[in-house]
Amino acid sequence: MTLRPPTRRNAMALLAACVASPALRAAGPTSSSEIVLGQFAAHSGPAAELGRRMKVGIETCFSDVNAAGGVHGRTLRLVARDDGYEPERAAAACKQLIAEDRVFALIGSVGTPTNIAAVPAINAEGIPLIGPFTGAQALREPFNRNIFHVRASYFDETERIVEHLTTLGNRKIGVFYQNDSYGMAGLAGVKRAMDKRGLQPAMAATVERNTVDVAAALKQVLAAQPEAVVQISAYKSCAALIKQARAAGYGGQFFNVSFVGSKALSDQLGDSGPGVVISQVVPFPYSPASALVRDYQLHMAKAGHKELDFSSLEGYIAAKVVVEGLRRAGKAPTRESLVAALETFQRWDAGGFYLSYSAGNHEGSRFTDLTIIGREGRFVR
Repeated sequence: MTLRPPTRRNAMALLAACVASPALRAAGPTSSSEIVLGQFAAHSGPAAELGRRMKVGIETCFSDVNAAGGVHGRTLRLVARDDGYEPERAAAACKQLIAEDRVFALIGSVGTPTNIAAVPAINAEGIPLIGPFTGAQALREPFNRNIFHVRASYFDETERIVEHLTTLGNRKIGVFYQNDSYGMAGLAGVKRAMDKRGLQPAMAATVERNTVDVAAALKQVLAAQPEAVVQISAYKSCAALIKQARAAGYGGQFFNVSFVGSKALSDQLGDSGPGVVISQVVPFPYSPASALVRDYQLHMAKAGHKELDFSSLEGYIAAKVVVEGLRRAGKAPTRESLVAALETFQRWDAGGFYLSYSAGNHEGSRFTDLTIIGREGRFVR
């Protein structure tokens, strides 16, 4: 029998079958020398510092691991694509990371609307996403086996804020939120926490994503005069409202959830910063009170990064989770074996910060804390 070379049509059909193969998707691309991780996040635009600082923390951890020989002899490399904190760009960036950059897994993606937009591509490929920088319930419910959270949810953060305020006797609480899925997630968290206490928001004002047009929101704050305003937006719009409200004589207190970008918000506020409270989902990065923070500070210094902040620490923790997951996945890791390995985490100790995963729960941590901006932009617990 004579064997004929494959036609172009047959070759293309074979290639399509390989690409579509669930087994090959589960394996994921690797080489004998390195494992490539991908990040889609804002690296430009009004939310750029969030993506940039997450990237700094991830790469700091990877650099330390690579210097010690990598994971089972493979070094780790991060490829980052800029989505400008826009959902359509995030979906495209995620697809490019998978198809063009051939990343093994995803890490440190930033934002609620952007992550939601990328979920179809993530699910289609069966690619793990570790440590997305969002606390939205839409990425936690229904359960998604591909997504592993490192941070507490916005429900956890807003509960902590409302509990703090009401314990101090403050019941007239307003909300300023970004007009998208992120802002709505935070608003839902505030309403949920207040409803538990028989309360309703005193006012709720919005701002469009990637803008600082807060004139309408300012009018609502000044008209309602709440004792405190909980902000669910990015650092530039939150800073704009705080500055303008202070200039107009508003004397209430401002609270933010961690996604705001604490250091970026403080930098934007300058002299208007003292007294602003921010909930946190990672330990205090400025005090070496835990092994995790001591390691983070040491390796940031080794990498030449002089500035410490909550966002880069979150990226550092997400990277440590990936490293431990790869170690447990063995010498020939696949995407499926990484998922299975991560699901063995039972109060895994990252150095005083604990994470747990299981086959039905990828929440990771419910740790929350409150910090306040003090003089000269310094944070106080």
